[in-house]
Amino acid sequence: MIRWLTSRHAGILPRDGGDPWLAAVIAVLCCLACLSAVGALAADRAAHGWARQLRGEATVLVRPRVGETGAEAAARAAQTLAGVTGVEEAAAMDRETAEALLRPWVGDAVLADLPLPHLVTVRLEREAPASAVTLSRALAEAGVDAAVDDHSLWRREVERAAALITALAGAAFLLTAGAAGLAIVYATRAGMAAQRTLIETLSLNGAPDGRIAGLYQTRYGLLAAGAATAGTAVAMALVAGLRALGGADGVTPALPLAWSDVLMLSPCPLLAATVALVAARMTALARLRGGG
Repeated sequence: MIRWLTSRHAGILPRDGGDPWLAAVIAVLCCLACLSAVGALAADRAAHGWARQLRGEATVLVRPRVGETGAEAAARAAQTLAGVTGVEEAAAMDRETAEALLRPWVGDAVLADLPLPHLVTVRLEREAPASAVTLSRALAEAGVDAAVDDHSLWRREVERAAALITALAGAAFLLTAGAAGLAIVYATRAGMAAQRTLIETLSLNGAPDGRIAGLYQTRYGLLAAGAATAGTAVAMALVAGLRALGGADGVTPALPLAWSDVLMLSPCPLLAATVALVAARMTALARLRGGG
């Protein structure tokens, strides 16, 4: 592909034996940069999803009064909370559900004799959720002895951890993208340095500086675009495969993927070509003007 793109100028510019290696390096770095970008985006998406889920739920621990069973107290608390503004649904958790949650941790041997707390799960409205203070006040007015957990402590920890993951993934993307850009710049300058005599010869024979710079920027721009296209295509195939295999979660809920992530990678070849064009033109003009 690279040979076909650069064949137009083969009669003027000699073929550089390092071009295939340069193309391979650009392809690999562009692929890694694309995967890092998708990872950062998925981590940020997961962070918002976790925080939104915790923000939309609350758990109430009910303590039954004298002469009242735990199930009766939980049912009364659920009925009270269901009528509170900002609550979408409130339901008492039965013993079977509680045992299912504890079974992976304690096993079946002790579940039958284990005293379980009486809980009420509350799903809050997304737009205007009720606060823990509002829920506690409603329960107190109804004469229900209960403690409300709005998951604020867990939410802060999850948001902090998710923000760190997002920052690390973003840093990895910037480092990889920067490495790809530097590789393009360095290889372009090195390749043109090896052809310094040709540049001077073309200039002495009356070729305009802009025309000479255009030859090199076209050559290296097309080379970078072709290599970046190959690397981006591999990254897009990997992301699409993970999205297809794992559904909305993208194999793991920690990194949820979307089909839009695949389209987001499409500008990568254009960015790589732009970097190569600018590097080639600046290098060629500098050499022609005695600055290289």
